[in-house]
Amino acid sequence: MRKSRFTEAQIIAILKEAEAGMAAAELCRKHGISDATFYNWRNKFGGMDVSEAKRLKQLEEENARLKRLVANQALDIDMLKEVL
Repeated sequence: MRKSRFTEAQIIAILKEAEAGMAAAELCRKHGISDATFYNWRNKFGGMDVSEAKRLKQLEEENARLKRLVANQALDIDMLKEVL
């Protein structure tokens, strides 16, 4: 997945500007993002603080690591079943 050029703190700050009353189209132009990106961010980070966003990122990374671990174990189990 491509890395965002905005940090969680920057994304939260942009969303706070929108909550303060600035129009979404104006925010998108100001920060050089698309409308779709803005609305995706709002769906994902809306109402969060920076600390909550960092915790969300940590949980997503841990979840991905655990999924890889389970997938590897499933492959090992399949290989052992074939051998037996």
